[in-house]
Amino acid sequence: MGVFDQVILLATGLVAVFLIWRLFQHFKQANQPIYDVYYIVAFAVLFVAGVLLILLTYNVLASPLVVIVAALIPAGLSLGLVSEFYSKNERAYLIFLVVGLLALAITRLAMPGMIATIVLIIVHTVAGLIIFGLPILVTQQKKAPQGFVFVAIGGALIGIGGLTLAALKIGAPILPAEFIFLILAPLLLLMTLSFTYGFIAKIKA
Repeated sequence: MGVFDQVILLATGLVAVFLIWRLFQHFKQANQPIYDVYYIVAFAVLFVAGVLLILLTYNVLASPLVVIVAALIPAGLSLGLVSEFYSKNERAYLIFLVVGLLALAITRLAMPGMIATIVLIIVHTVAGLIIFGLPILVTQQKKAPQGFVFVAIGGALIGIGGLTLAALKIGAPILPAEFIFLILAPLLLLMTLSFTYGFIAKIKA
């Protein structure tokens, strides 16, 4: 990891901290909605993940604990979206996430390999589809401002990053490893900026 990557990751962390602050302000002003807590947890994990990458470089991605904790980012974001816009499905989706994250933890720690990667892909795919599709749906239904569609763009970016890393992990890389790590830091920054623009647009509406 070069200095450029470290600077980009630092910028990503600062943007994440700014969004956490704005979400916390909204949480206090809007009768403390639980979905803001889910969003805050997701971006707090993103901030910590960025710090770990700066300190330990991309080698930290091989740690099973990091993989498990990083799954809280799409899990928290998707759960927040379901809770905010389709609260009737929140409990069922929460159960799915708890089971999925437990399965991820067990397979990563007890039986690392293909099974663990498949579980990771399932959890990330379901969460990623929600993060991508739900903001588009609610903006079309006028339940959120048009700017909220940027959350879907962030979801697409996080999906691309997760898919390429998972494919690399199972030995079937979609892109050369060197290229993946070349674009990973900028991809994280663009993802965080997209999420920030989308959520701020919703908060201001």
